Amino acid sequence: MGPSCLRPTRFARLVLGIYGLSLTMVFFVFQAPDVALSEVVVSTVGLPVMILMALRKVRQQEDEQRSSGEDE
Repeated sequence: MGPSCLRPTRFARLVLGIYGLSLTMVFFVFQAPDVALSEVVVSTVGLPVMILMALRKVRQQEDEQRSSGEDE
């Protein structure tokens, strides 16, 4: 079961999750638990919120383009 069978958004979330977890483990190995905890917060809360906000903005722009195309 390779990445081709997953939806692109699911695959991206999977990759981001693995990346965030591995980065957190690297920080723990290098004895920086405060930075590791910050990475956990950013990768579990901050990054998904930023991605959702960007997707919302893209959808709004697409809707505006569609509605302006219908008016003409």
